[in-house]
Amino acid sequence: MKAELLGVAFEQATMSTAVAQILDAARQGQKGIIVTPNVDHIVMLQDDSDMRRIYGEALFRYADGMPIVWLSRIKKNPLPERVAGSDLLIALCRQAAGTGLNLYFLGGNPGIADKAAVELRKRFAGLNIVGTWCPPFGFEHDNDENERIINDINSRSVDILFIGVGAPKQEKWADAHIDRLKVGPILCVGASFDFAAGTIKRAPLWIQRIGFEWFWRLASEPGRLWKRYLVQDSRFLPLALKEIFNS
Repeated sequence: MKAELLGVAFEQATMSTAVAQILDAARQGQKGIIVTPNVDHIVMLQDDSDMRRIYGEALFRYADGMPIVWLSRIKKNPLPERVAGSDLLIALCRQAAGTGLNLYFLGGNPGIADKAAVELRKRFAGLNIVGTWCPPFGFEHDNDENERIINDINSRSVDILFIGVGAPKQEKWADAHIDRLKVGPILCVGASFDFAAGTIKRAPLWIQRIGFEWFWRLASEPGRLWKRYLVQDSRFLPLALKEIFNS
C-alpha cells in the first residue's frame, strides 16, 4: 500500500514493516535505491528534476518527518508512523545480525563509518559489516575515486549498501552508478553514521515524537543548519497547505 503525498508515493509502512521489506529484498538480491524523504527533501524535489525522477523510480520511499506523517492524517490517507533513516540503519543492523547478510557503509567524515561499524558490531553480535569507505570532498566528480569505491564494493559480496553523504549527493551518486554496483538494496541515510558512531547526539525520543528533532539539530549546529531549516524549509508550509486545499 502507498500514500500519494506531495508528489511522492510513500510506503504505508511501520518501522518493522520497512525492515522486513528491505531484508526480503536483500535476500532476493533486489537492487534499487531506498529513500527516506523528510521536509528538506520535499522542498528539494520542487526544483530538482533529477531528484524527482530518482524518487519516482525508488525501490521504497519511507516518510522521515513528522510533518509529513501529520499531513497524511489530515488528508485521511495516514502513514502509520515516521520511518527515520537513522532509526532504519539501527533496526536493519539489529535484524541482519546473524543472518549472513553483508552490509557496507559508504560516507561520513574521516573515521566515522569505521567507528559506526565498530559500535554496531559491539551492539549486535554476528553483524557482518564487510567494508567501509570515507570518500573525500568532491569525490562524485572524481572518476578514479569512483572507480576505486565501486571496485571495493563489488569485491565484497554486499547485500545492503548504506550511503551517507547527504542529499541530494547520495541519491544522485547511487543513481549514476547503480548499473555497475553488484549489490542489493541501496539505502540513502544522510548523517546516520554520525549518530551510530556517537559523534552527533540525537534528540531525546520525546522531542522526536513531537516533531521537533529539526530544532534540536538546529540548536546543536546552528552555523551549518540555520539556512536549511529557517530559510529553505520554510517553503514546506505553502506546499502542505496547497496539498490540503487541493484534496
